[in-house]
Amino acid sequence: MLIRLRFGGTPRRPAAARPGTAFALSVDGERIEALPGHTIAAALWRAGIVSWRRTRGEARPRGVFCGIGVCFDCLVTVNGRPNQRACLVPARPGDAVDTRAGTGLGGDET
Repeated sequence: MLIRLRFGGTPRRPAAARPGTAFALSVDGERIEALPGHTIAAALWRAGIVSWRRTRGEARPRGVFCGIGVCFDCLVTVNGRPNQRACLVPARPGDAVDTRAGTGLGGDET
């Protein structure tokens, strides 16, 4: 049985998908923009930020590793909630993201 998906386009004429209006959130007090549907990690990447956490022992830079929530390399604090996986948390207008306290220990880990 052949299954066809209807998405409004063909390989010769792709669908005319357009992102919604960008909105602002803050990362360590700095304003960045995200698009509707972005995760925190996608918003960070869009802003050119690829590393936002450091390992406790050797202070090695970390960002997104798996991108599906299996590892813990992309941890951030979002709106006061520590240990959030940036690759899974949807970005919302006005979010306050803190990359300096990603372990949830309340201190600066770098």
